[in-house]
Parts: sequence; C-alpha cells; structure tokens
Amino acid sequence: MNDPSVTIRLDDHGRNHEPGEILSGEYRLESFPMGRIRAVELSVLWYTEGKGDEDMAVHEFVRLDADNGDWIDPSRPVRFEVALPNSPLSYDGSMLKIHWCARVRVFPRHGKEVFGQRNFILGNVRAANQVES
Repeated sequence: MNDPSVTIRLDDHGRNHEPGEILSGEYRLESFPMGRIRAVELSVLWYTEGKGDEDMAVHEFVRLDADNGDWIDPSRPVRFEVALPNSPLSYDGSMLKIHWCARVRVFPRHGKEVFGQRNFILGNVRAANQVES
C-alpha cells in the first residue's frame, strides 16, 4: 500500500491570476482508507520568504470535520473555487518573496497529518532582477 498523499490540481494549468479572478481546481486524497480521516482543511493563503520574520495570512479556509457530520470520501476528488483578493500580489525580490498557494491538510484518526500544496502567482509580477529591454 502506498503512503497517503494529497494531490492538488488547478484549472488554470499554471498561468498567472489577476486580483478578483476565481481560482478553481480540485484536490484528491490518495491512499487514505475510508472512515480513517478525522478532518480535511483547504486554505488559500500567502506567505513570505526571505530576510527577517516570515509572515503568513489565510485568505480562504474551509474545514470538513467527520466528527461534526461532514462526509469525507477519499475516493472522490473535491472541487473548490475561491475569489482572489486585490493584494498582496506575488513578489519575487532578492530579499523578500511573497508566495500564494492552495494547501490541503488531512488529519487522520491515527498518525501524522498529511498535506499537499500547489503554488500559483497572483498578479503580473516579474522577478526583481528582470530588466525590460
């Protein structure tokens, strides 16, 4: 049996997203036995990377909790749609980077949590070291 994992697919196939657009896709829970998942969380969030303190903020959050009666079927993909905010835009600087992602965390009834993440770009942003000619 394979180790449990999470696969996230975005409908846009990796293109940049503009503020206000809808981010859509699906996630799949691979190799999780039926009835063994306590909860699943989907977040669309941004986080920073670079010098100084790292920040993170959640834009959208959805939790399915089997103990509260939510149906979690690991054999079926789950669709999602989220309207994206105006800011912060993705940024690829030499000292600071701002990343956006869709992240799914799975909390099994026993064992460690499993998560998957798919990054995407918000805004038409170039790397800080790119120069127009």
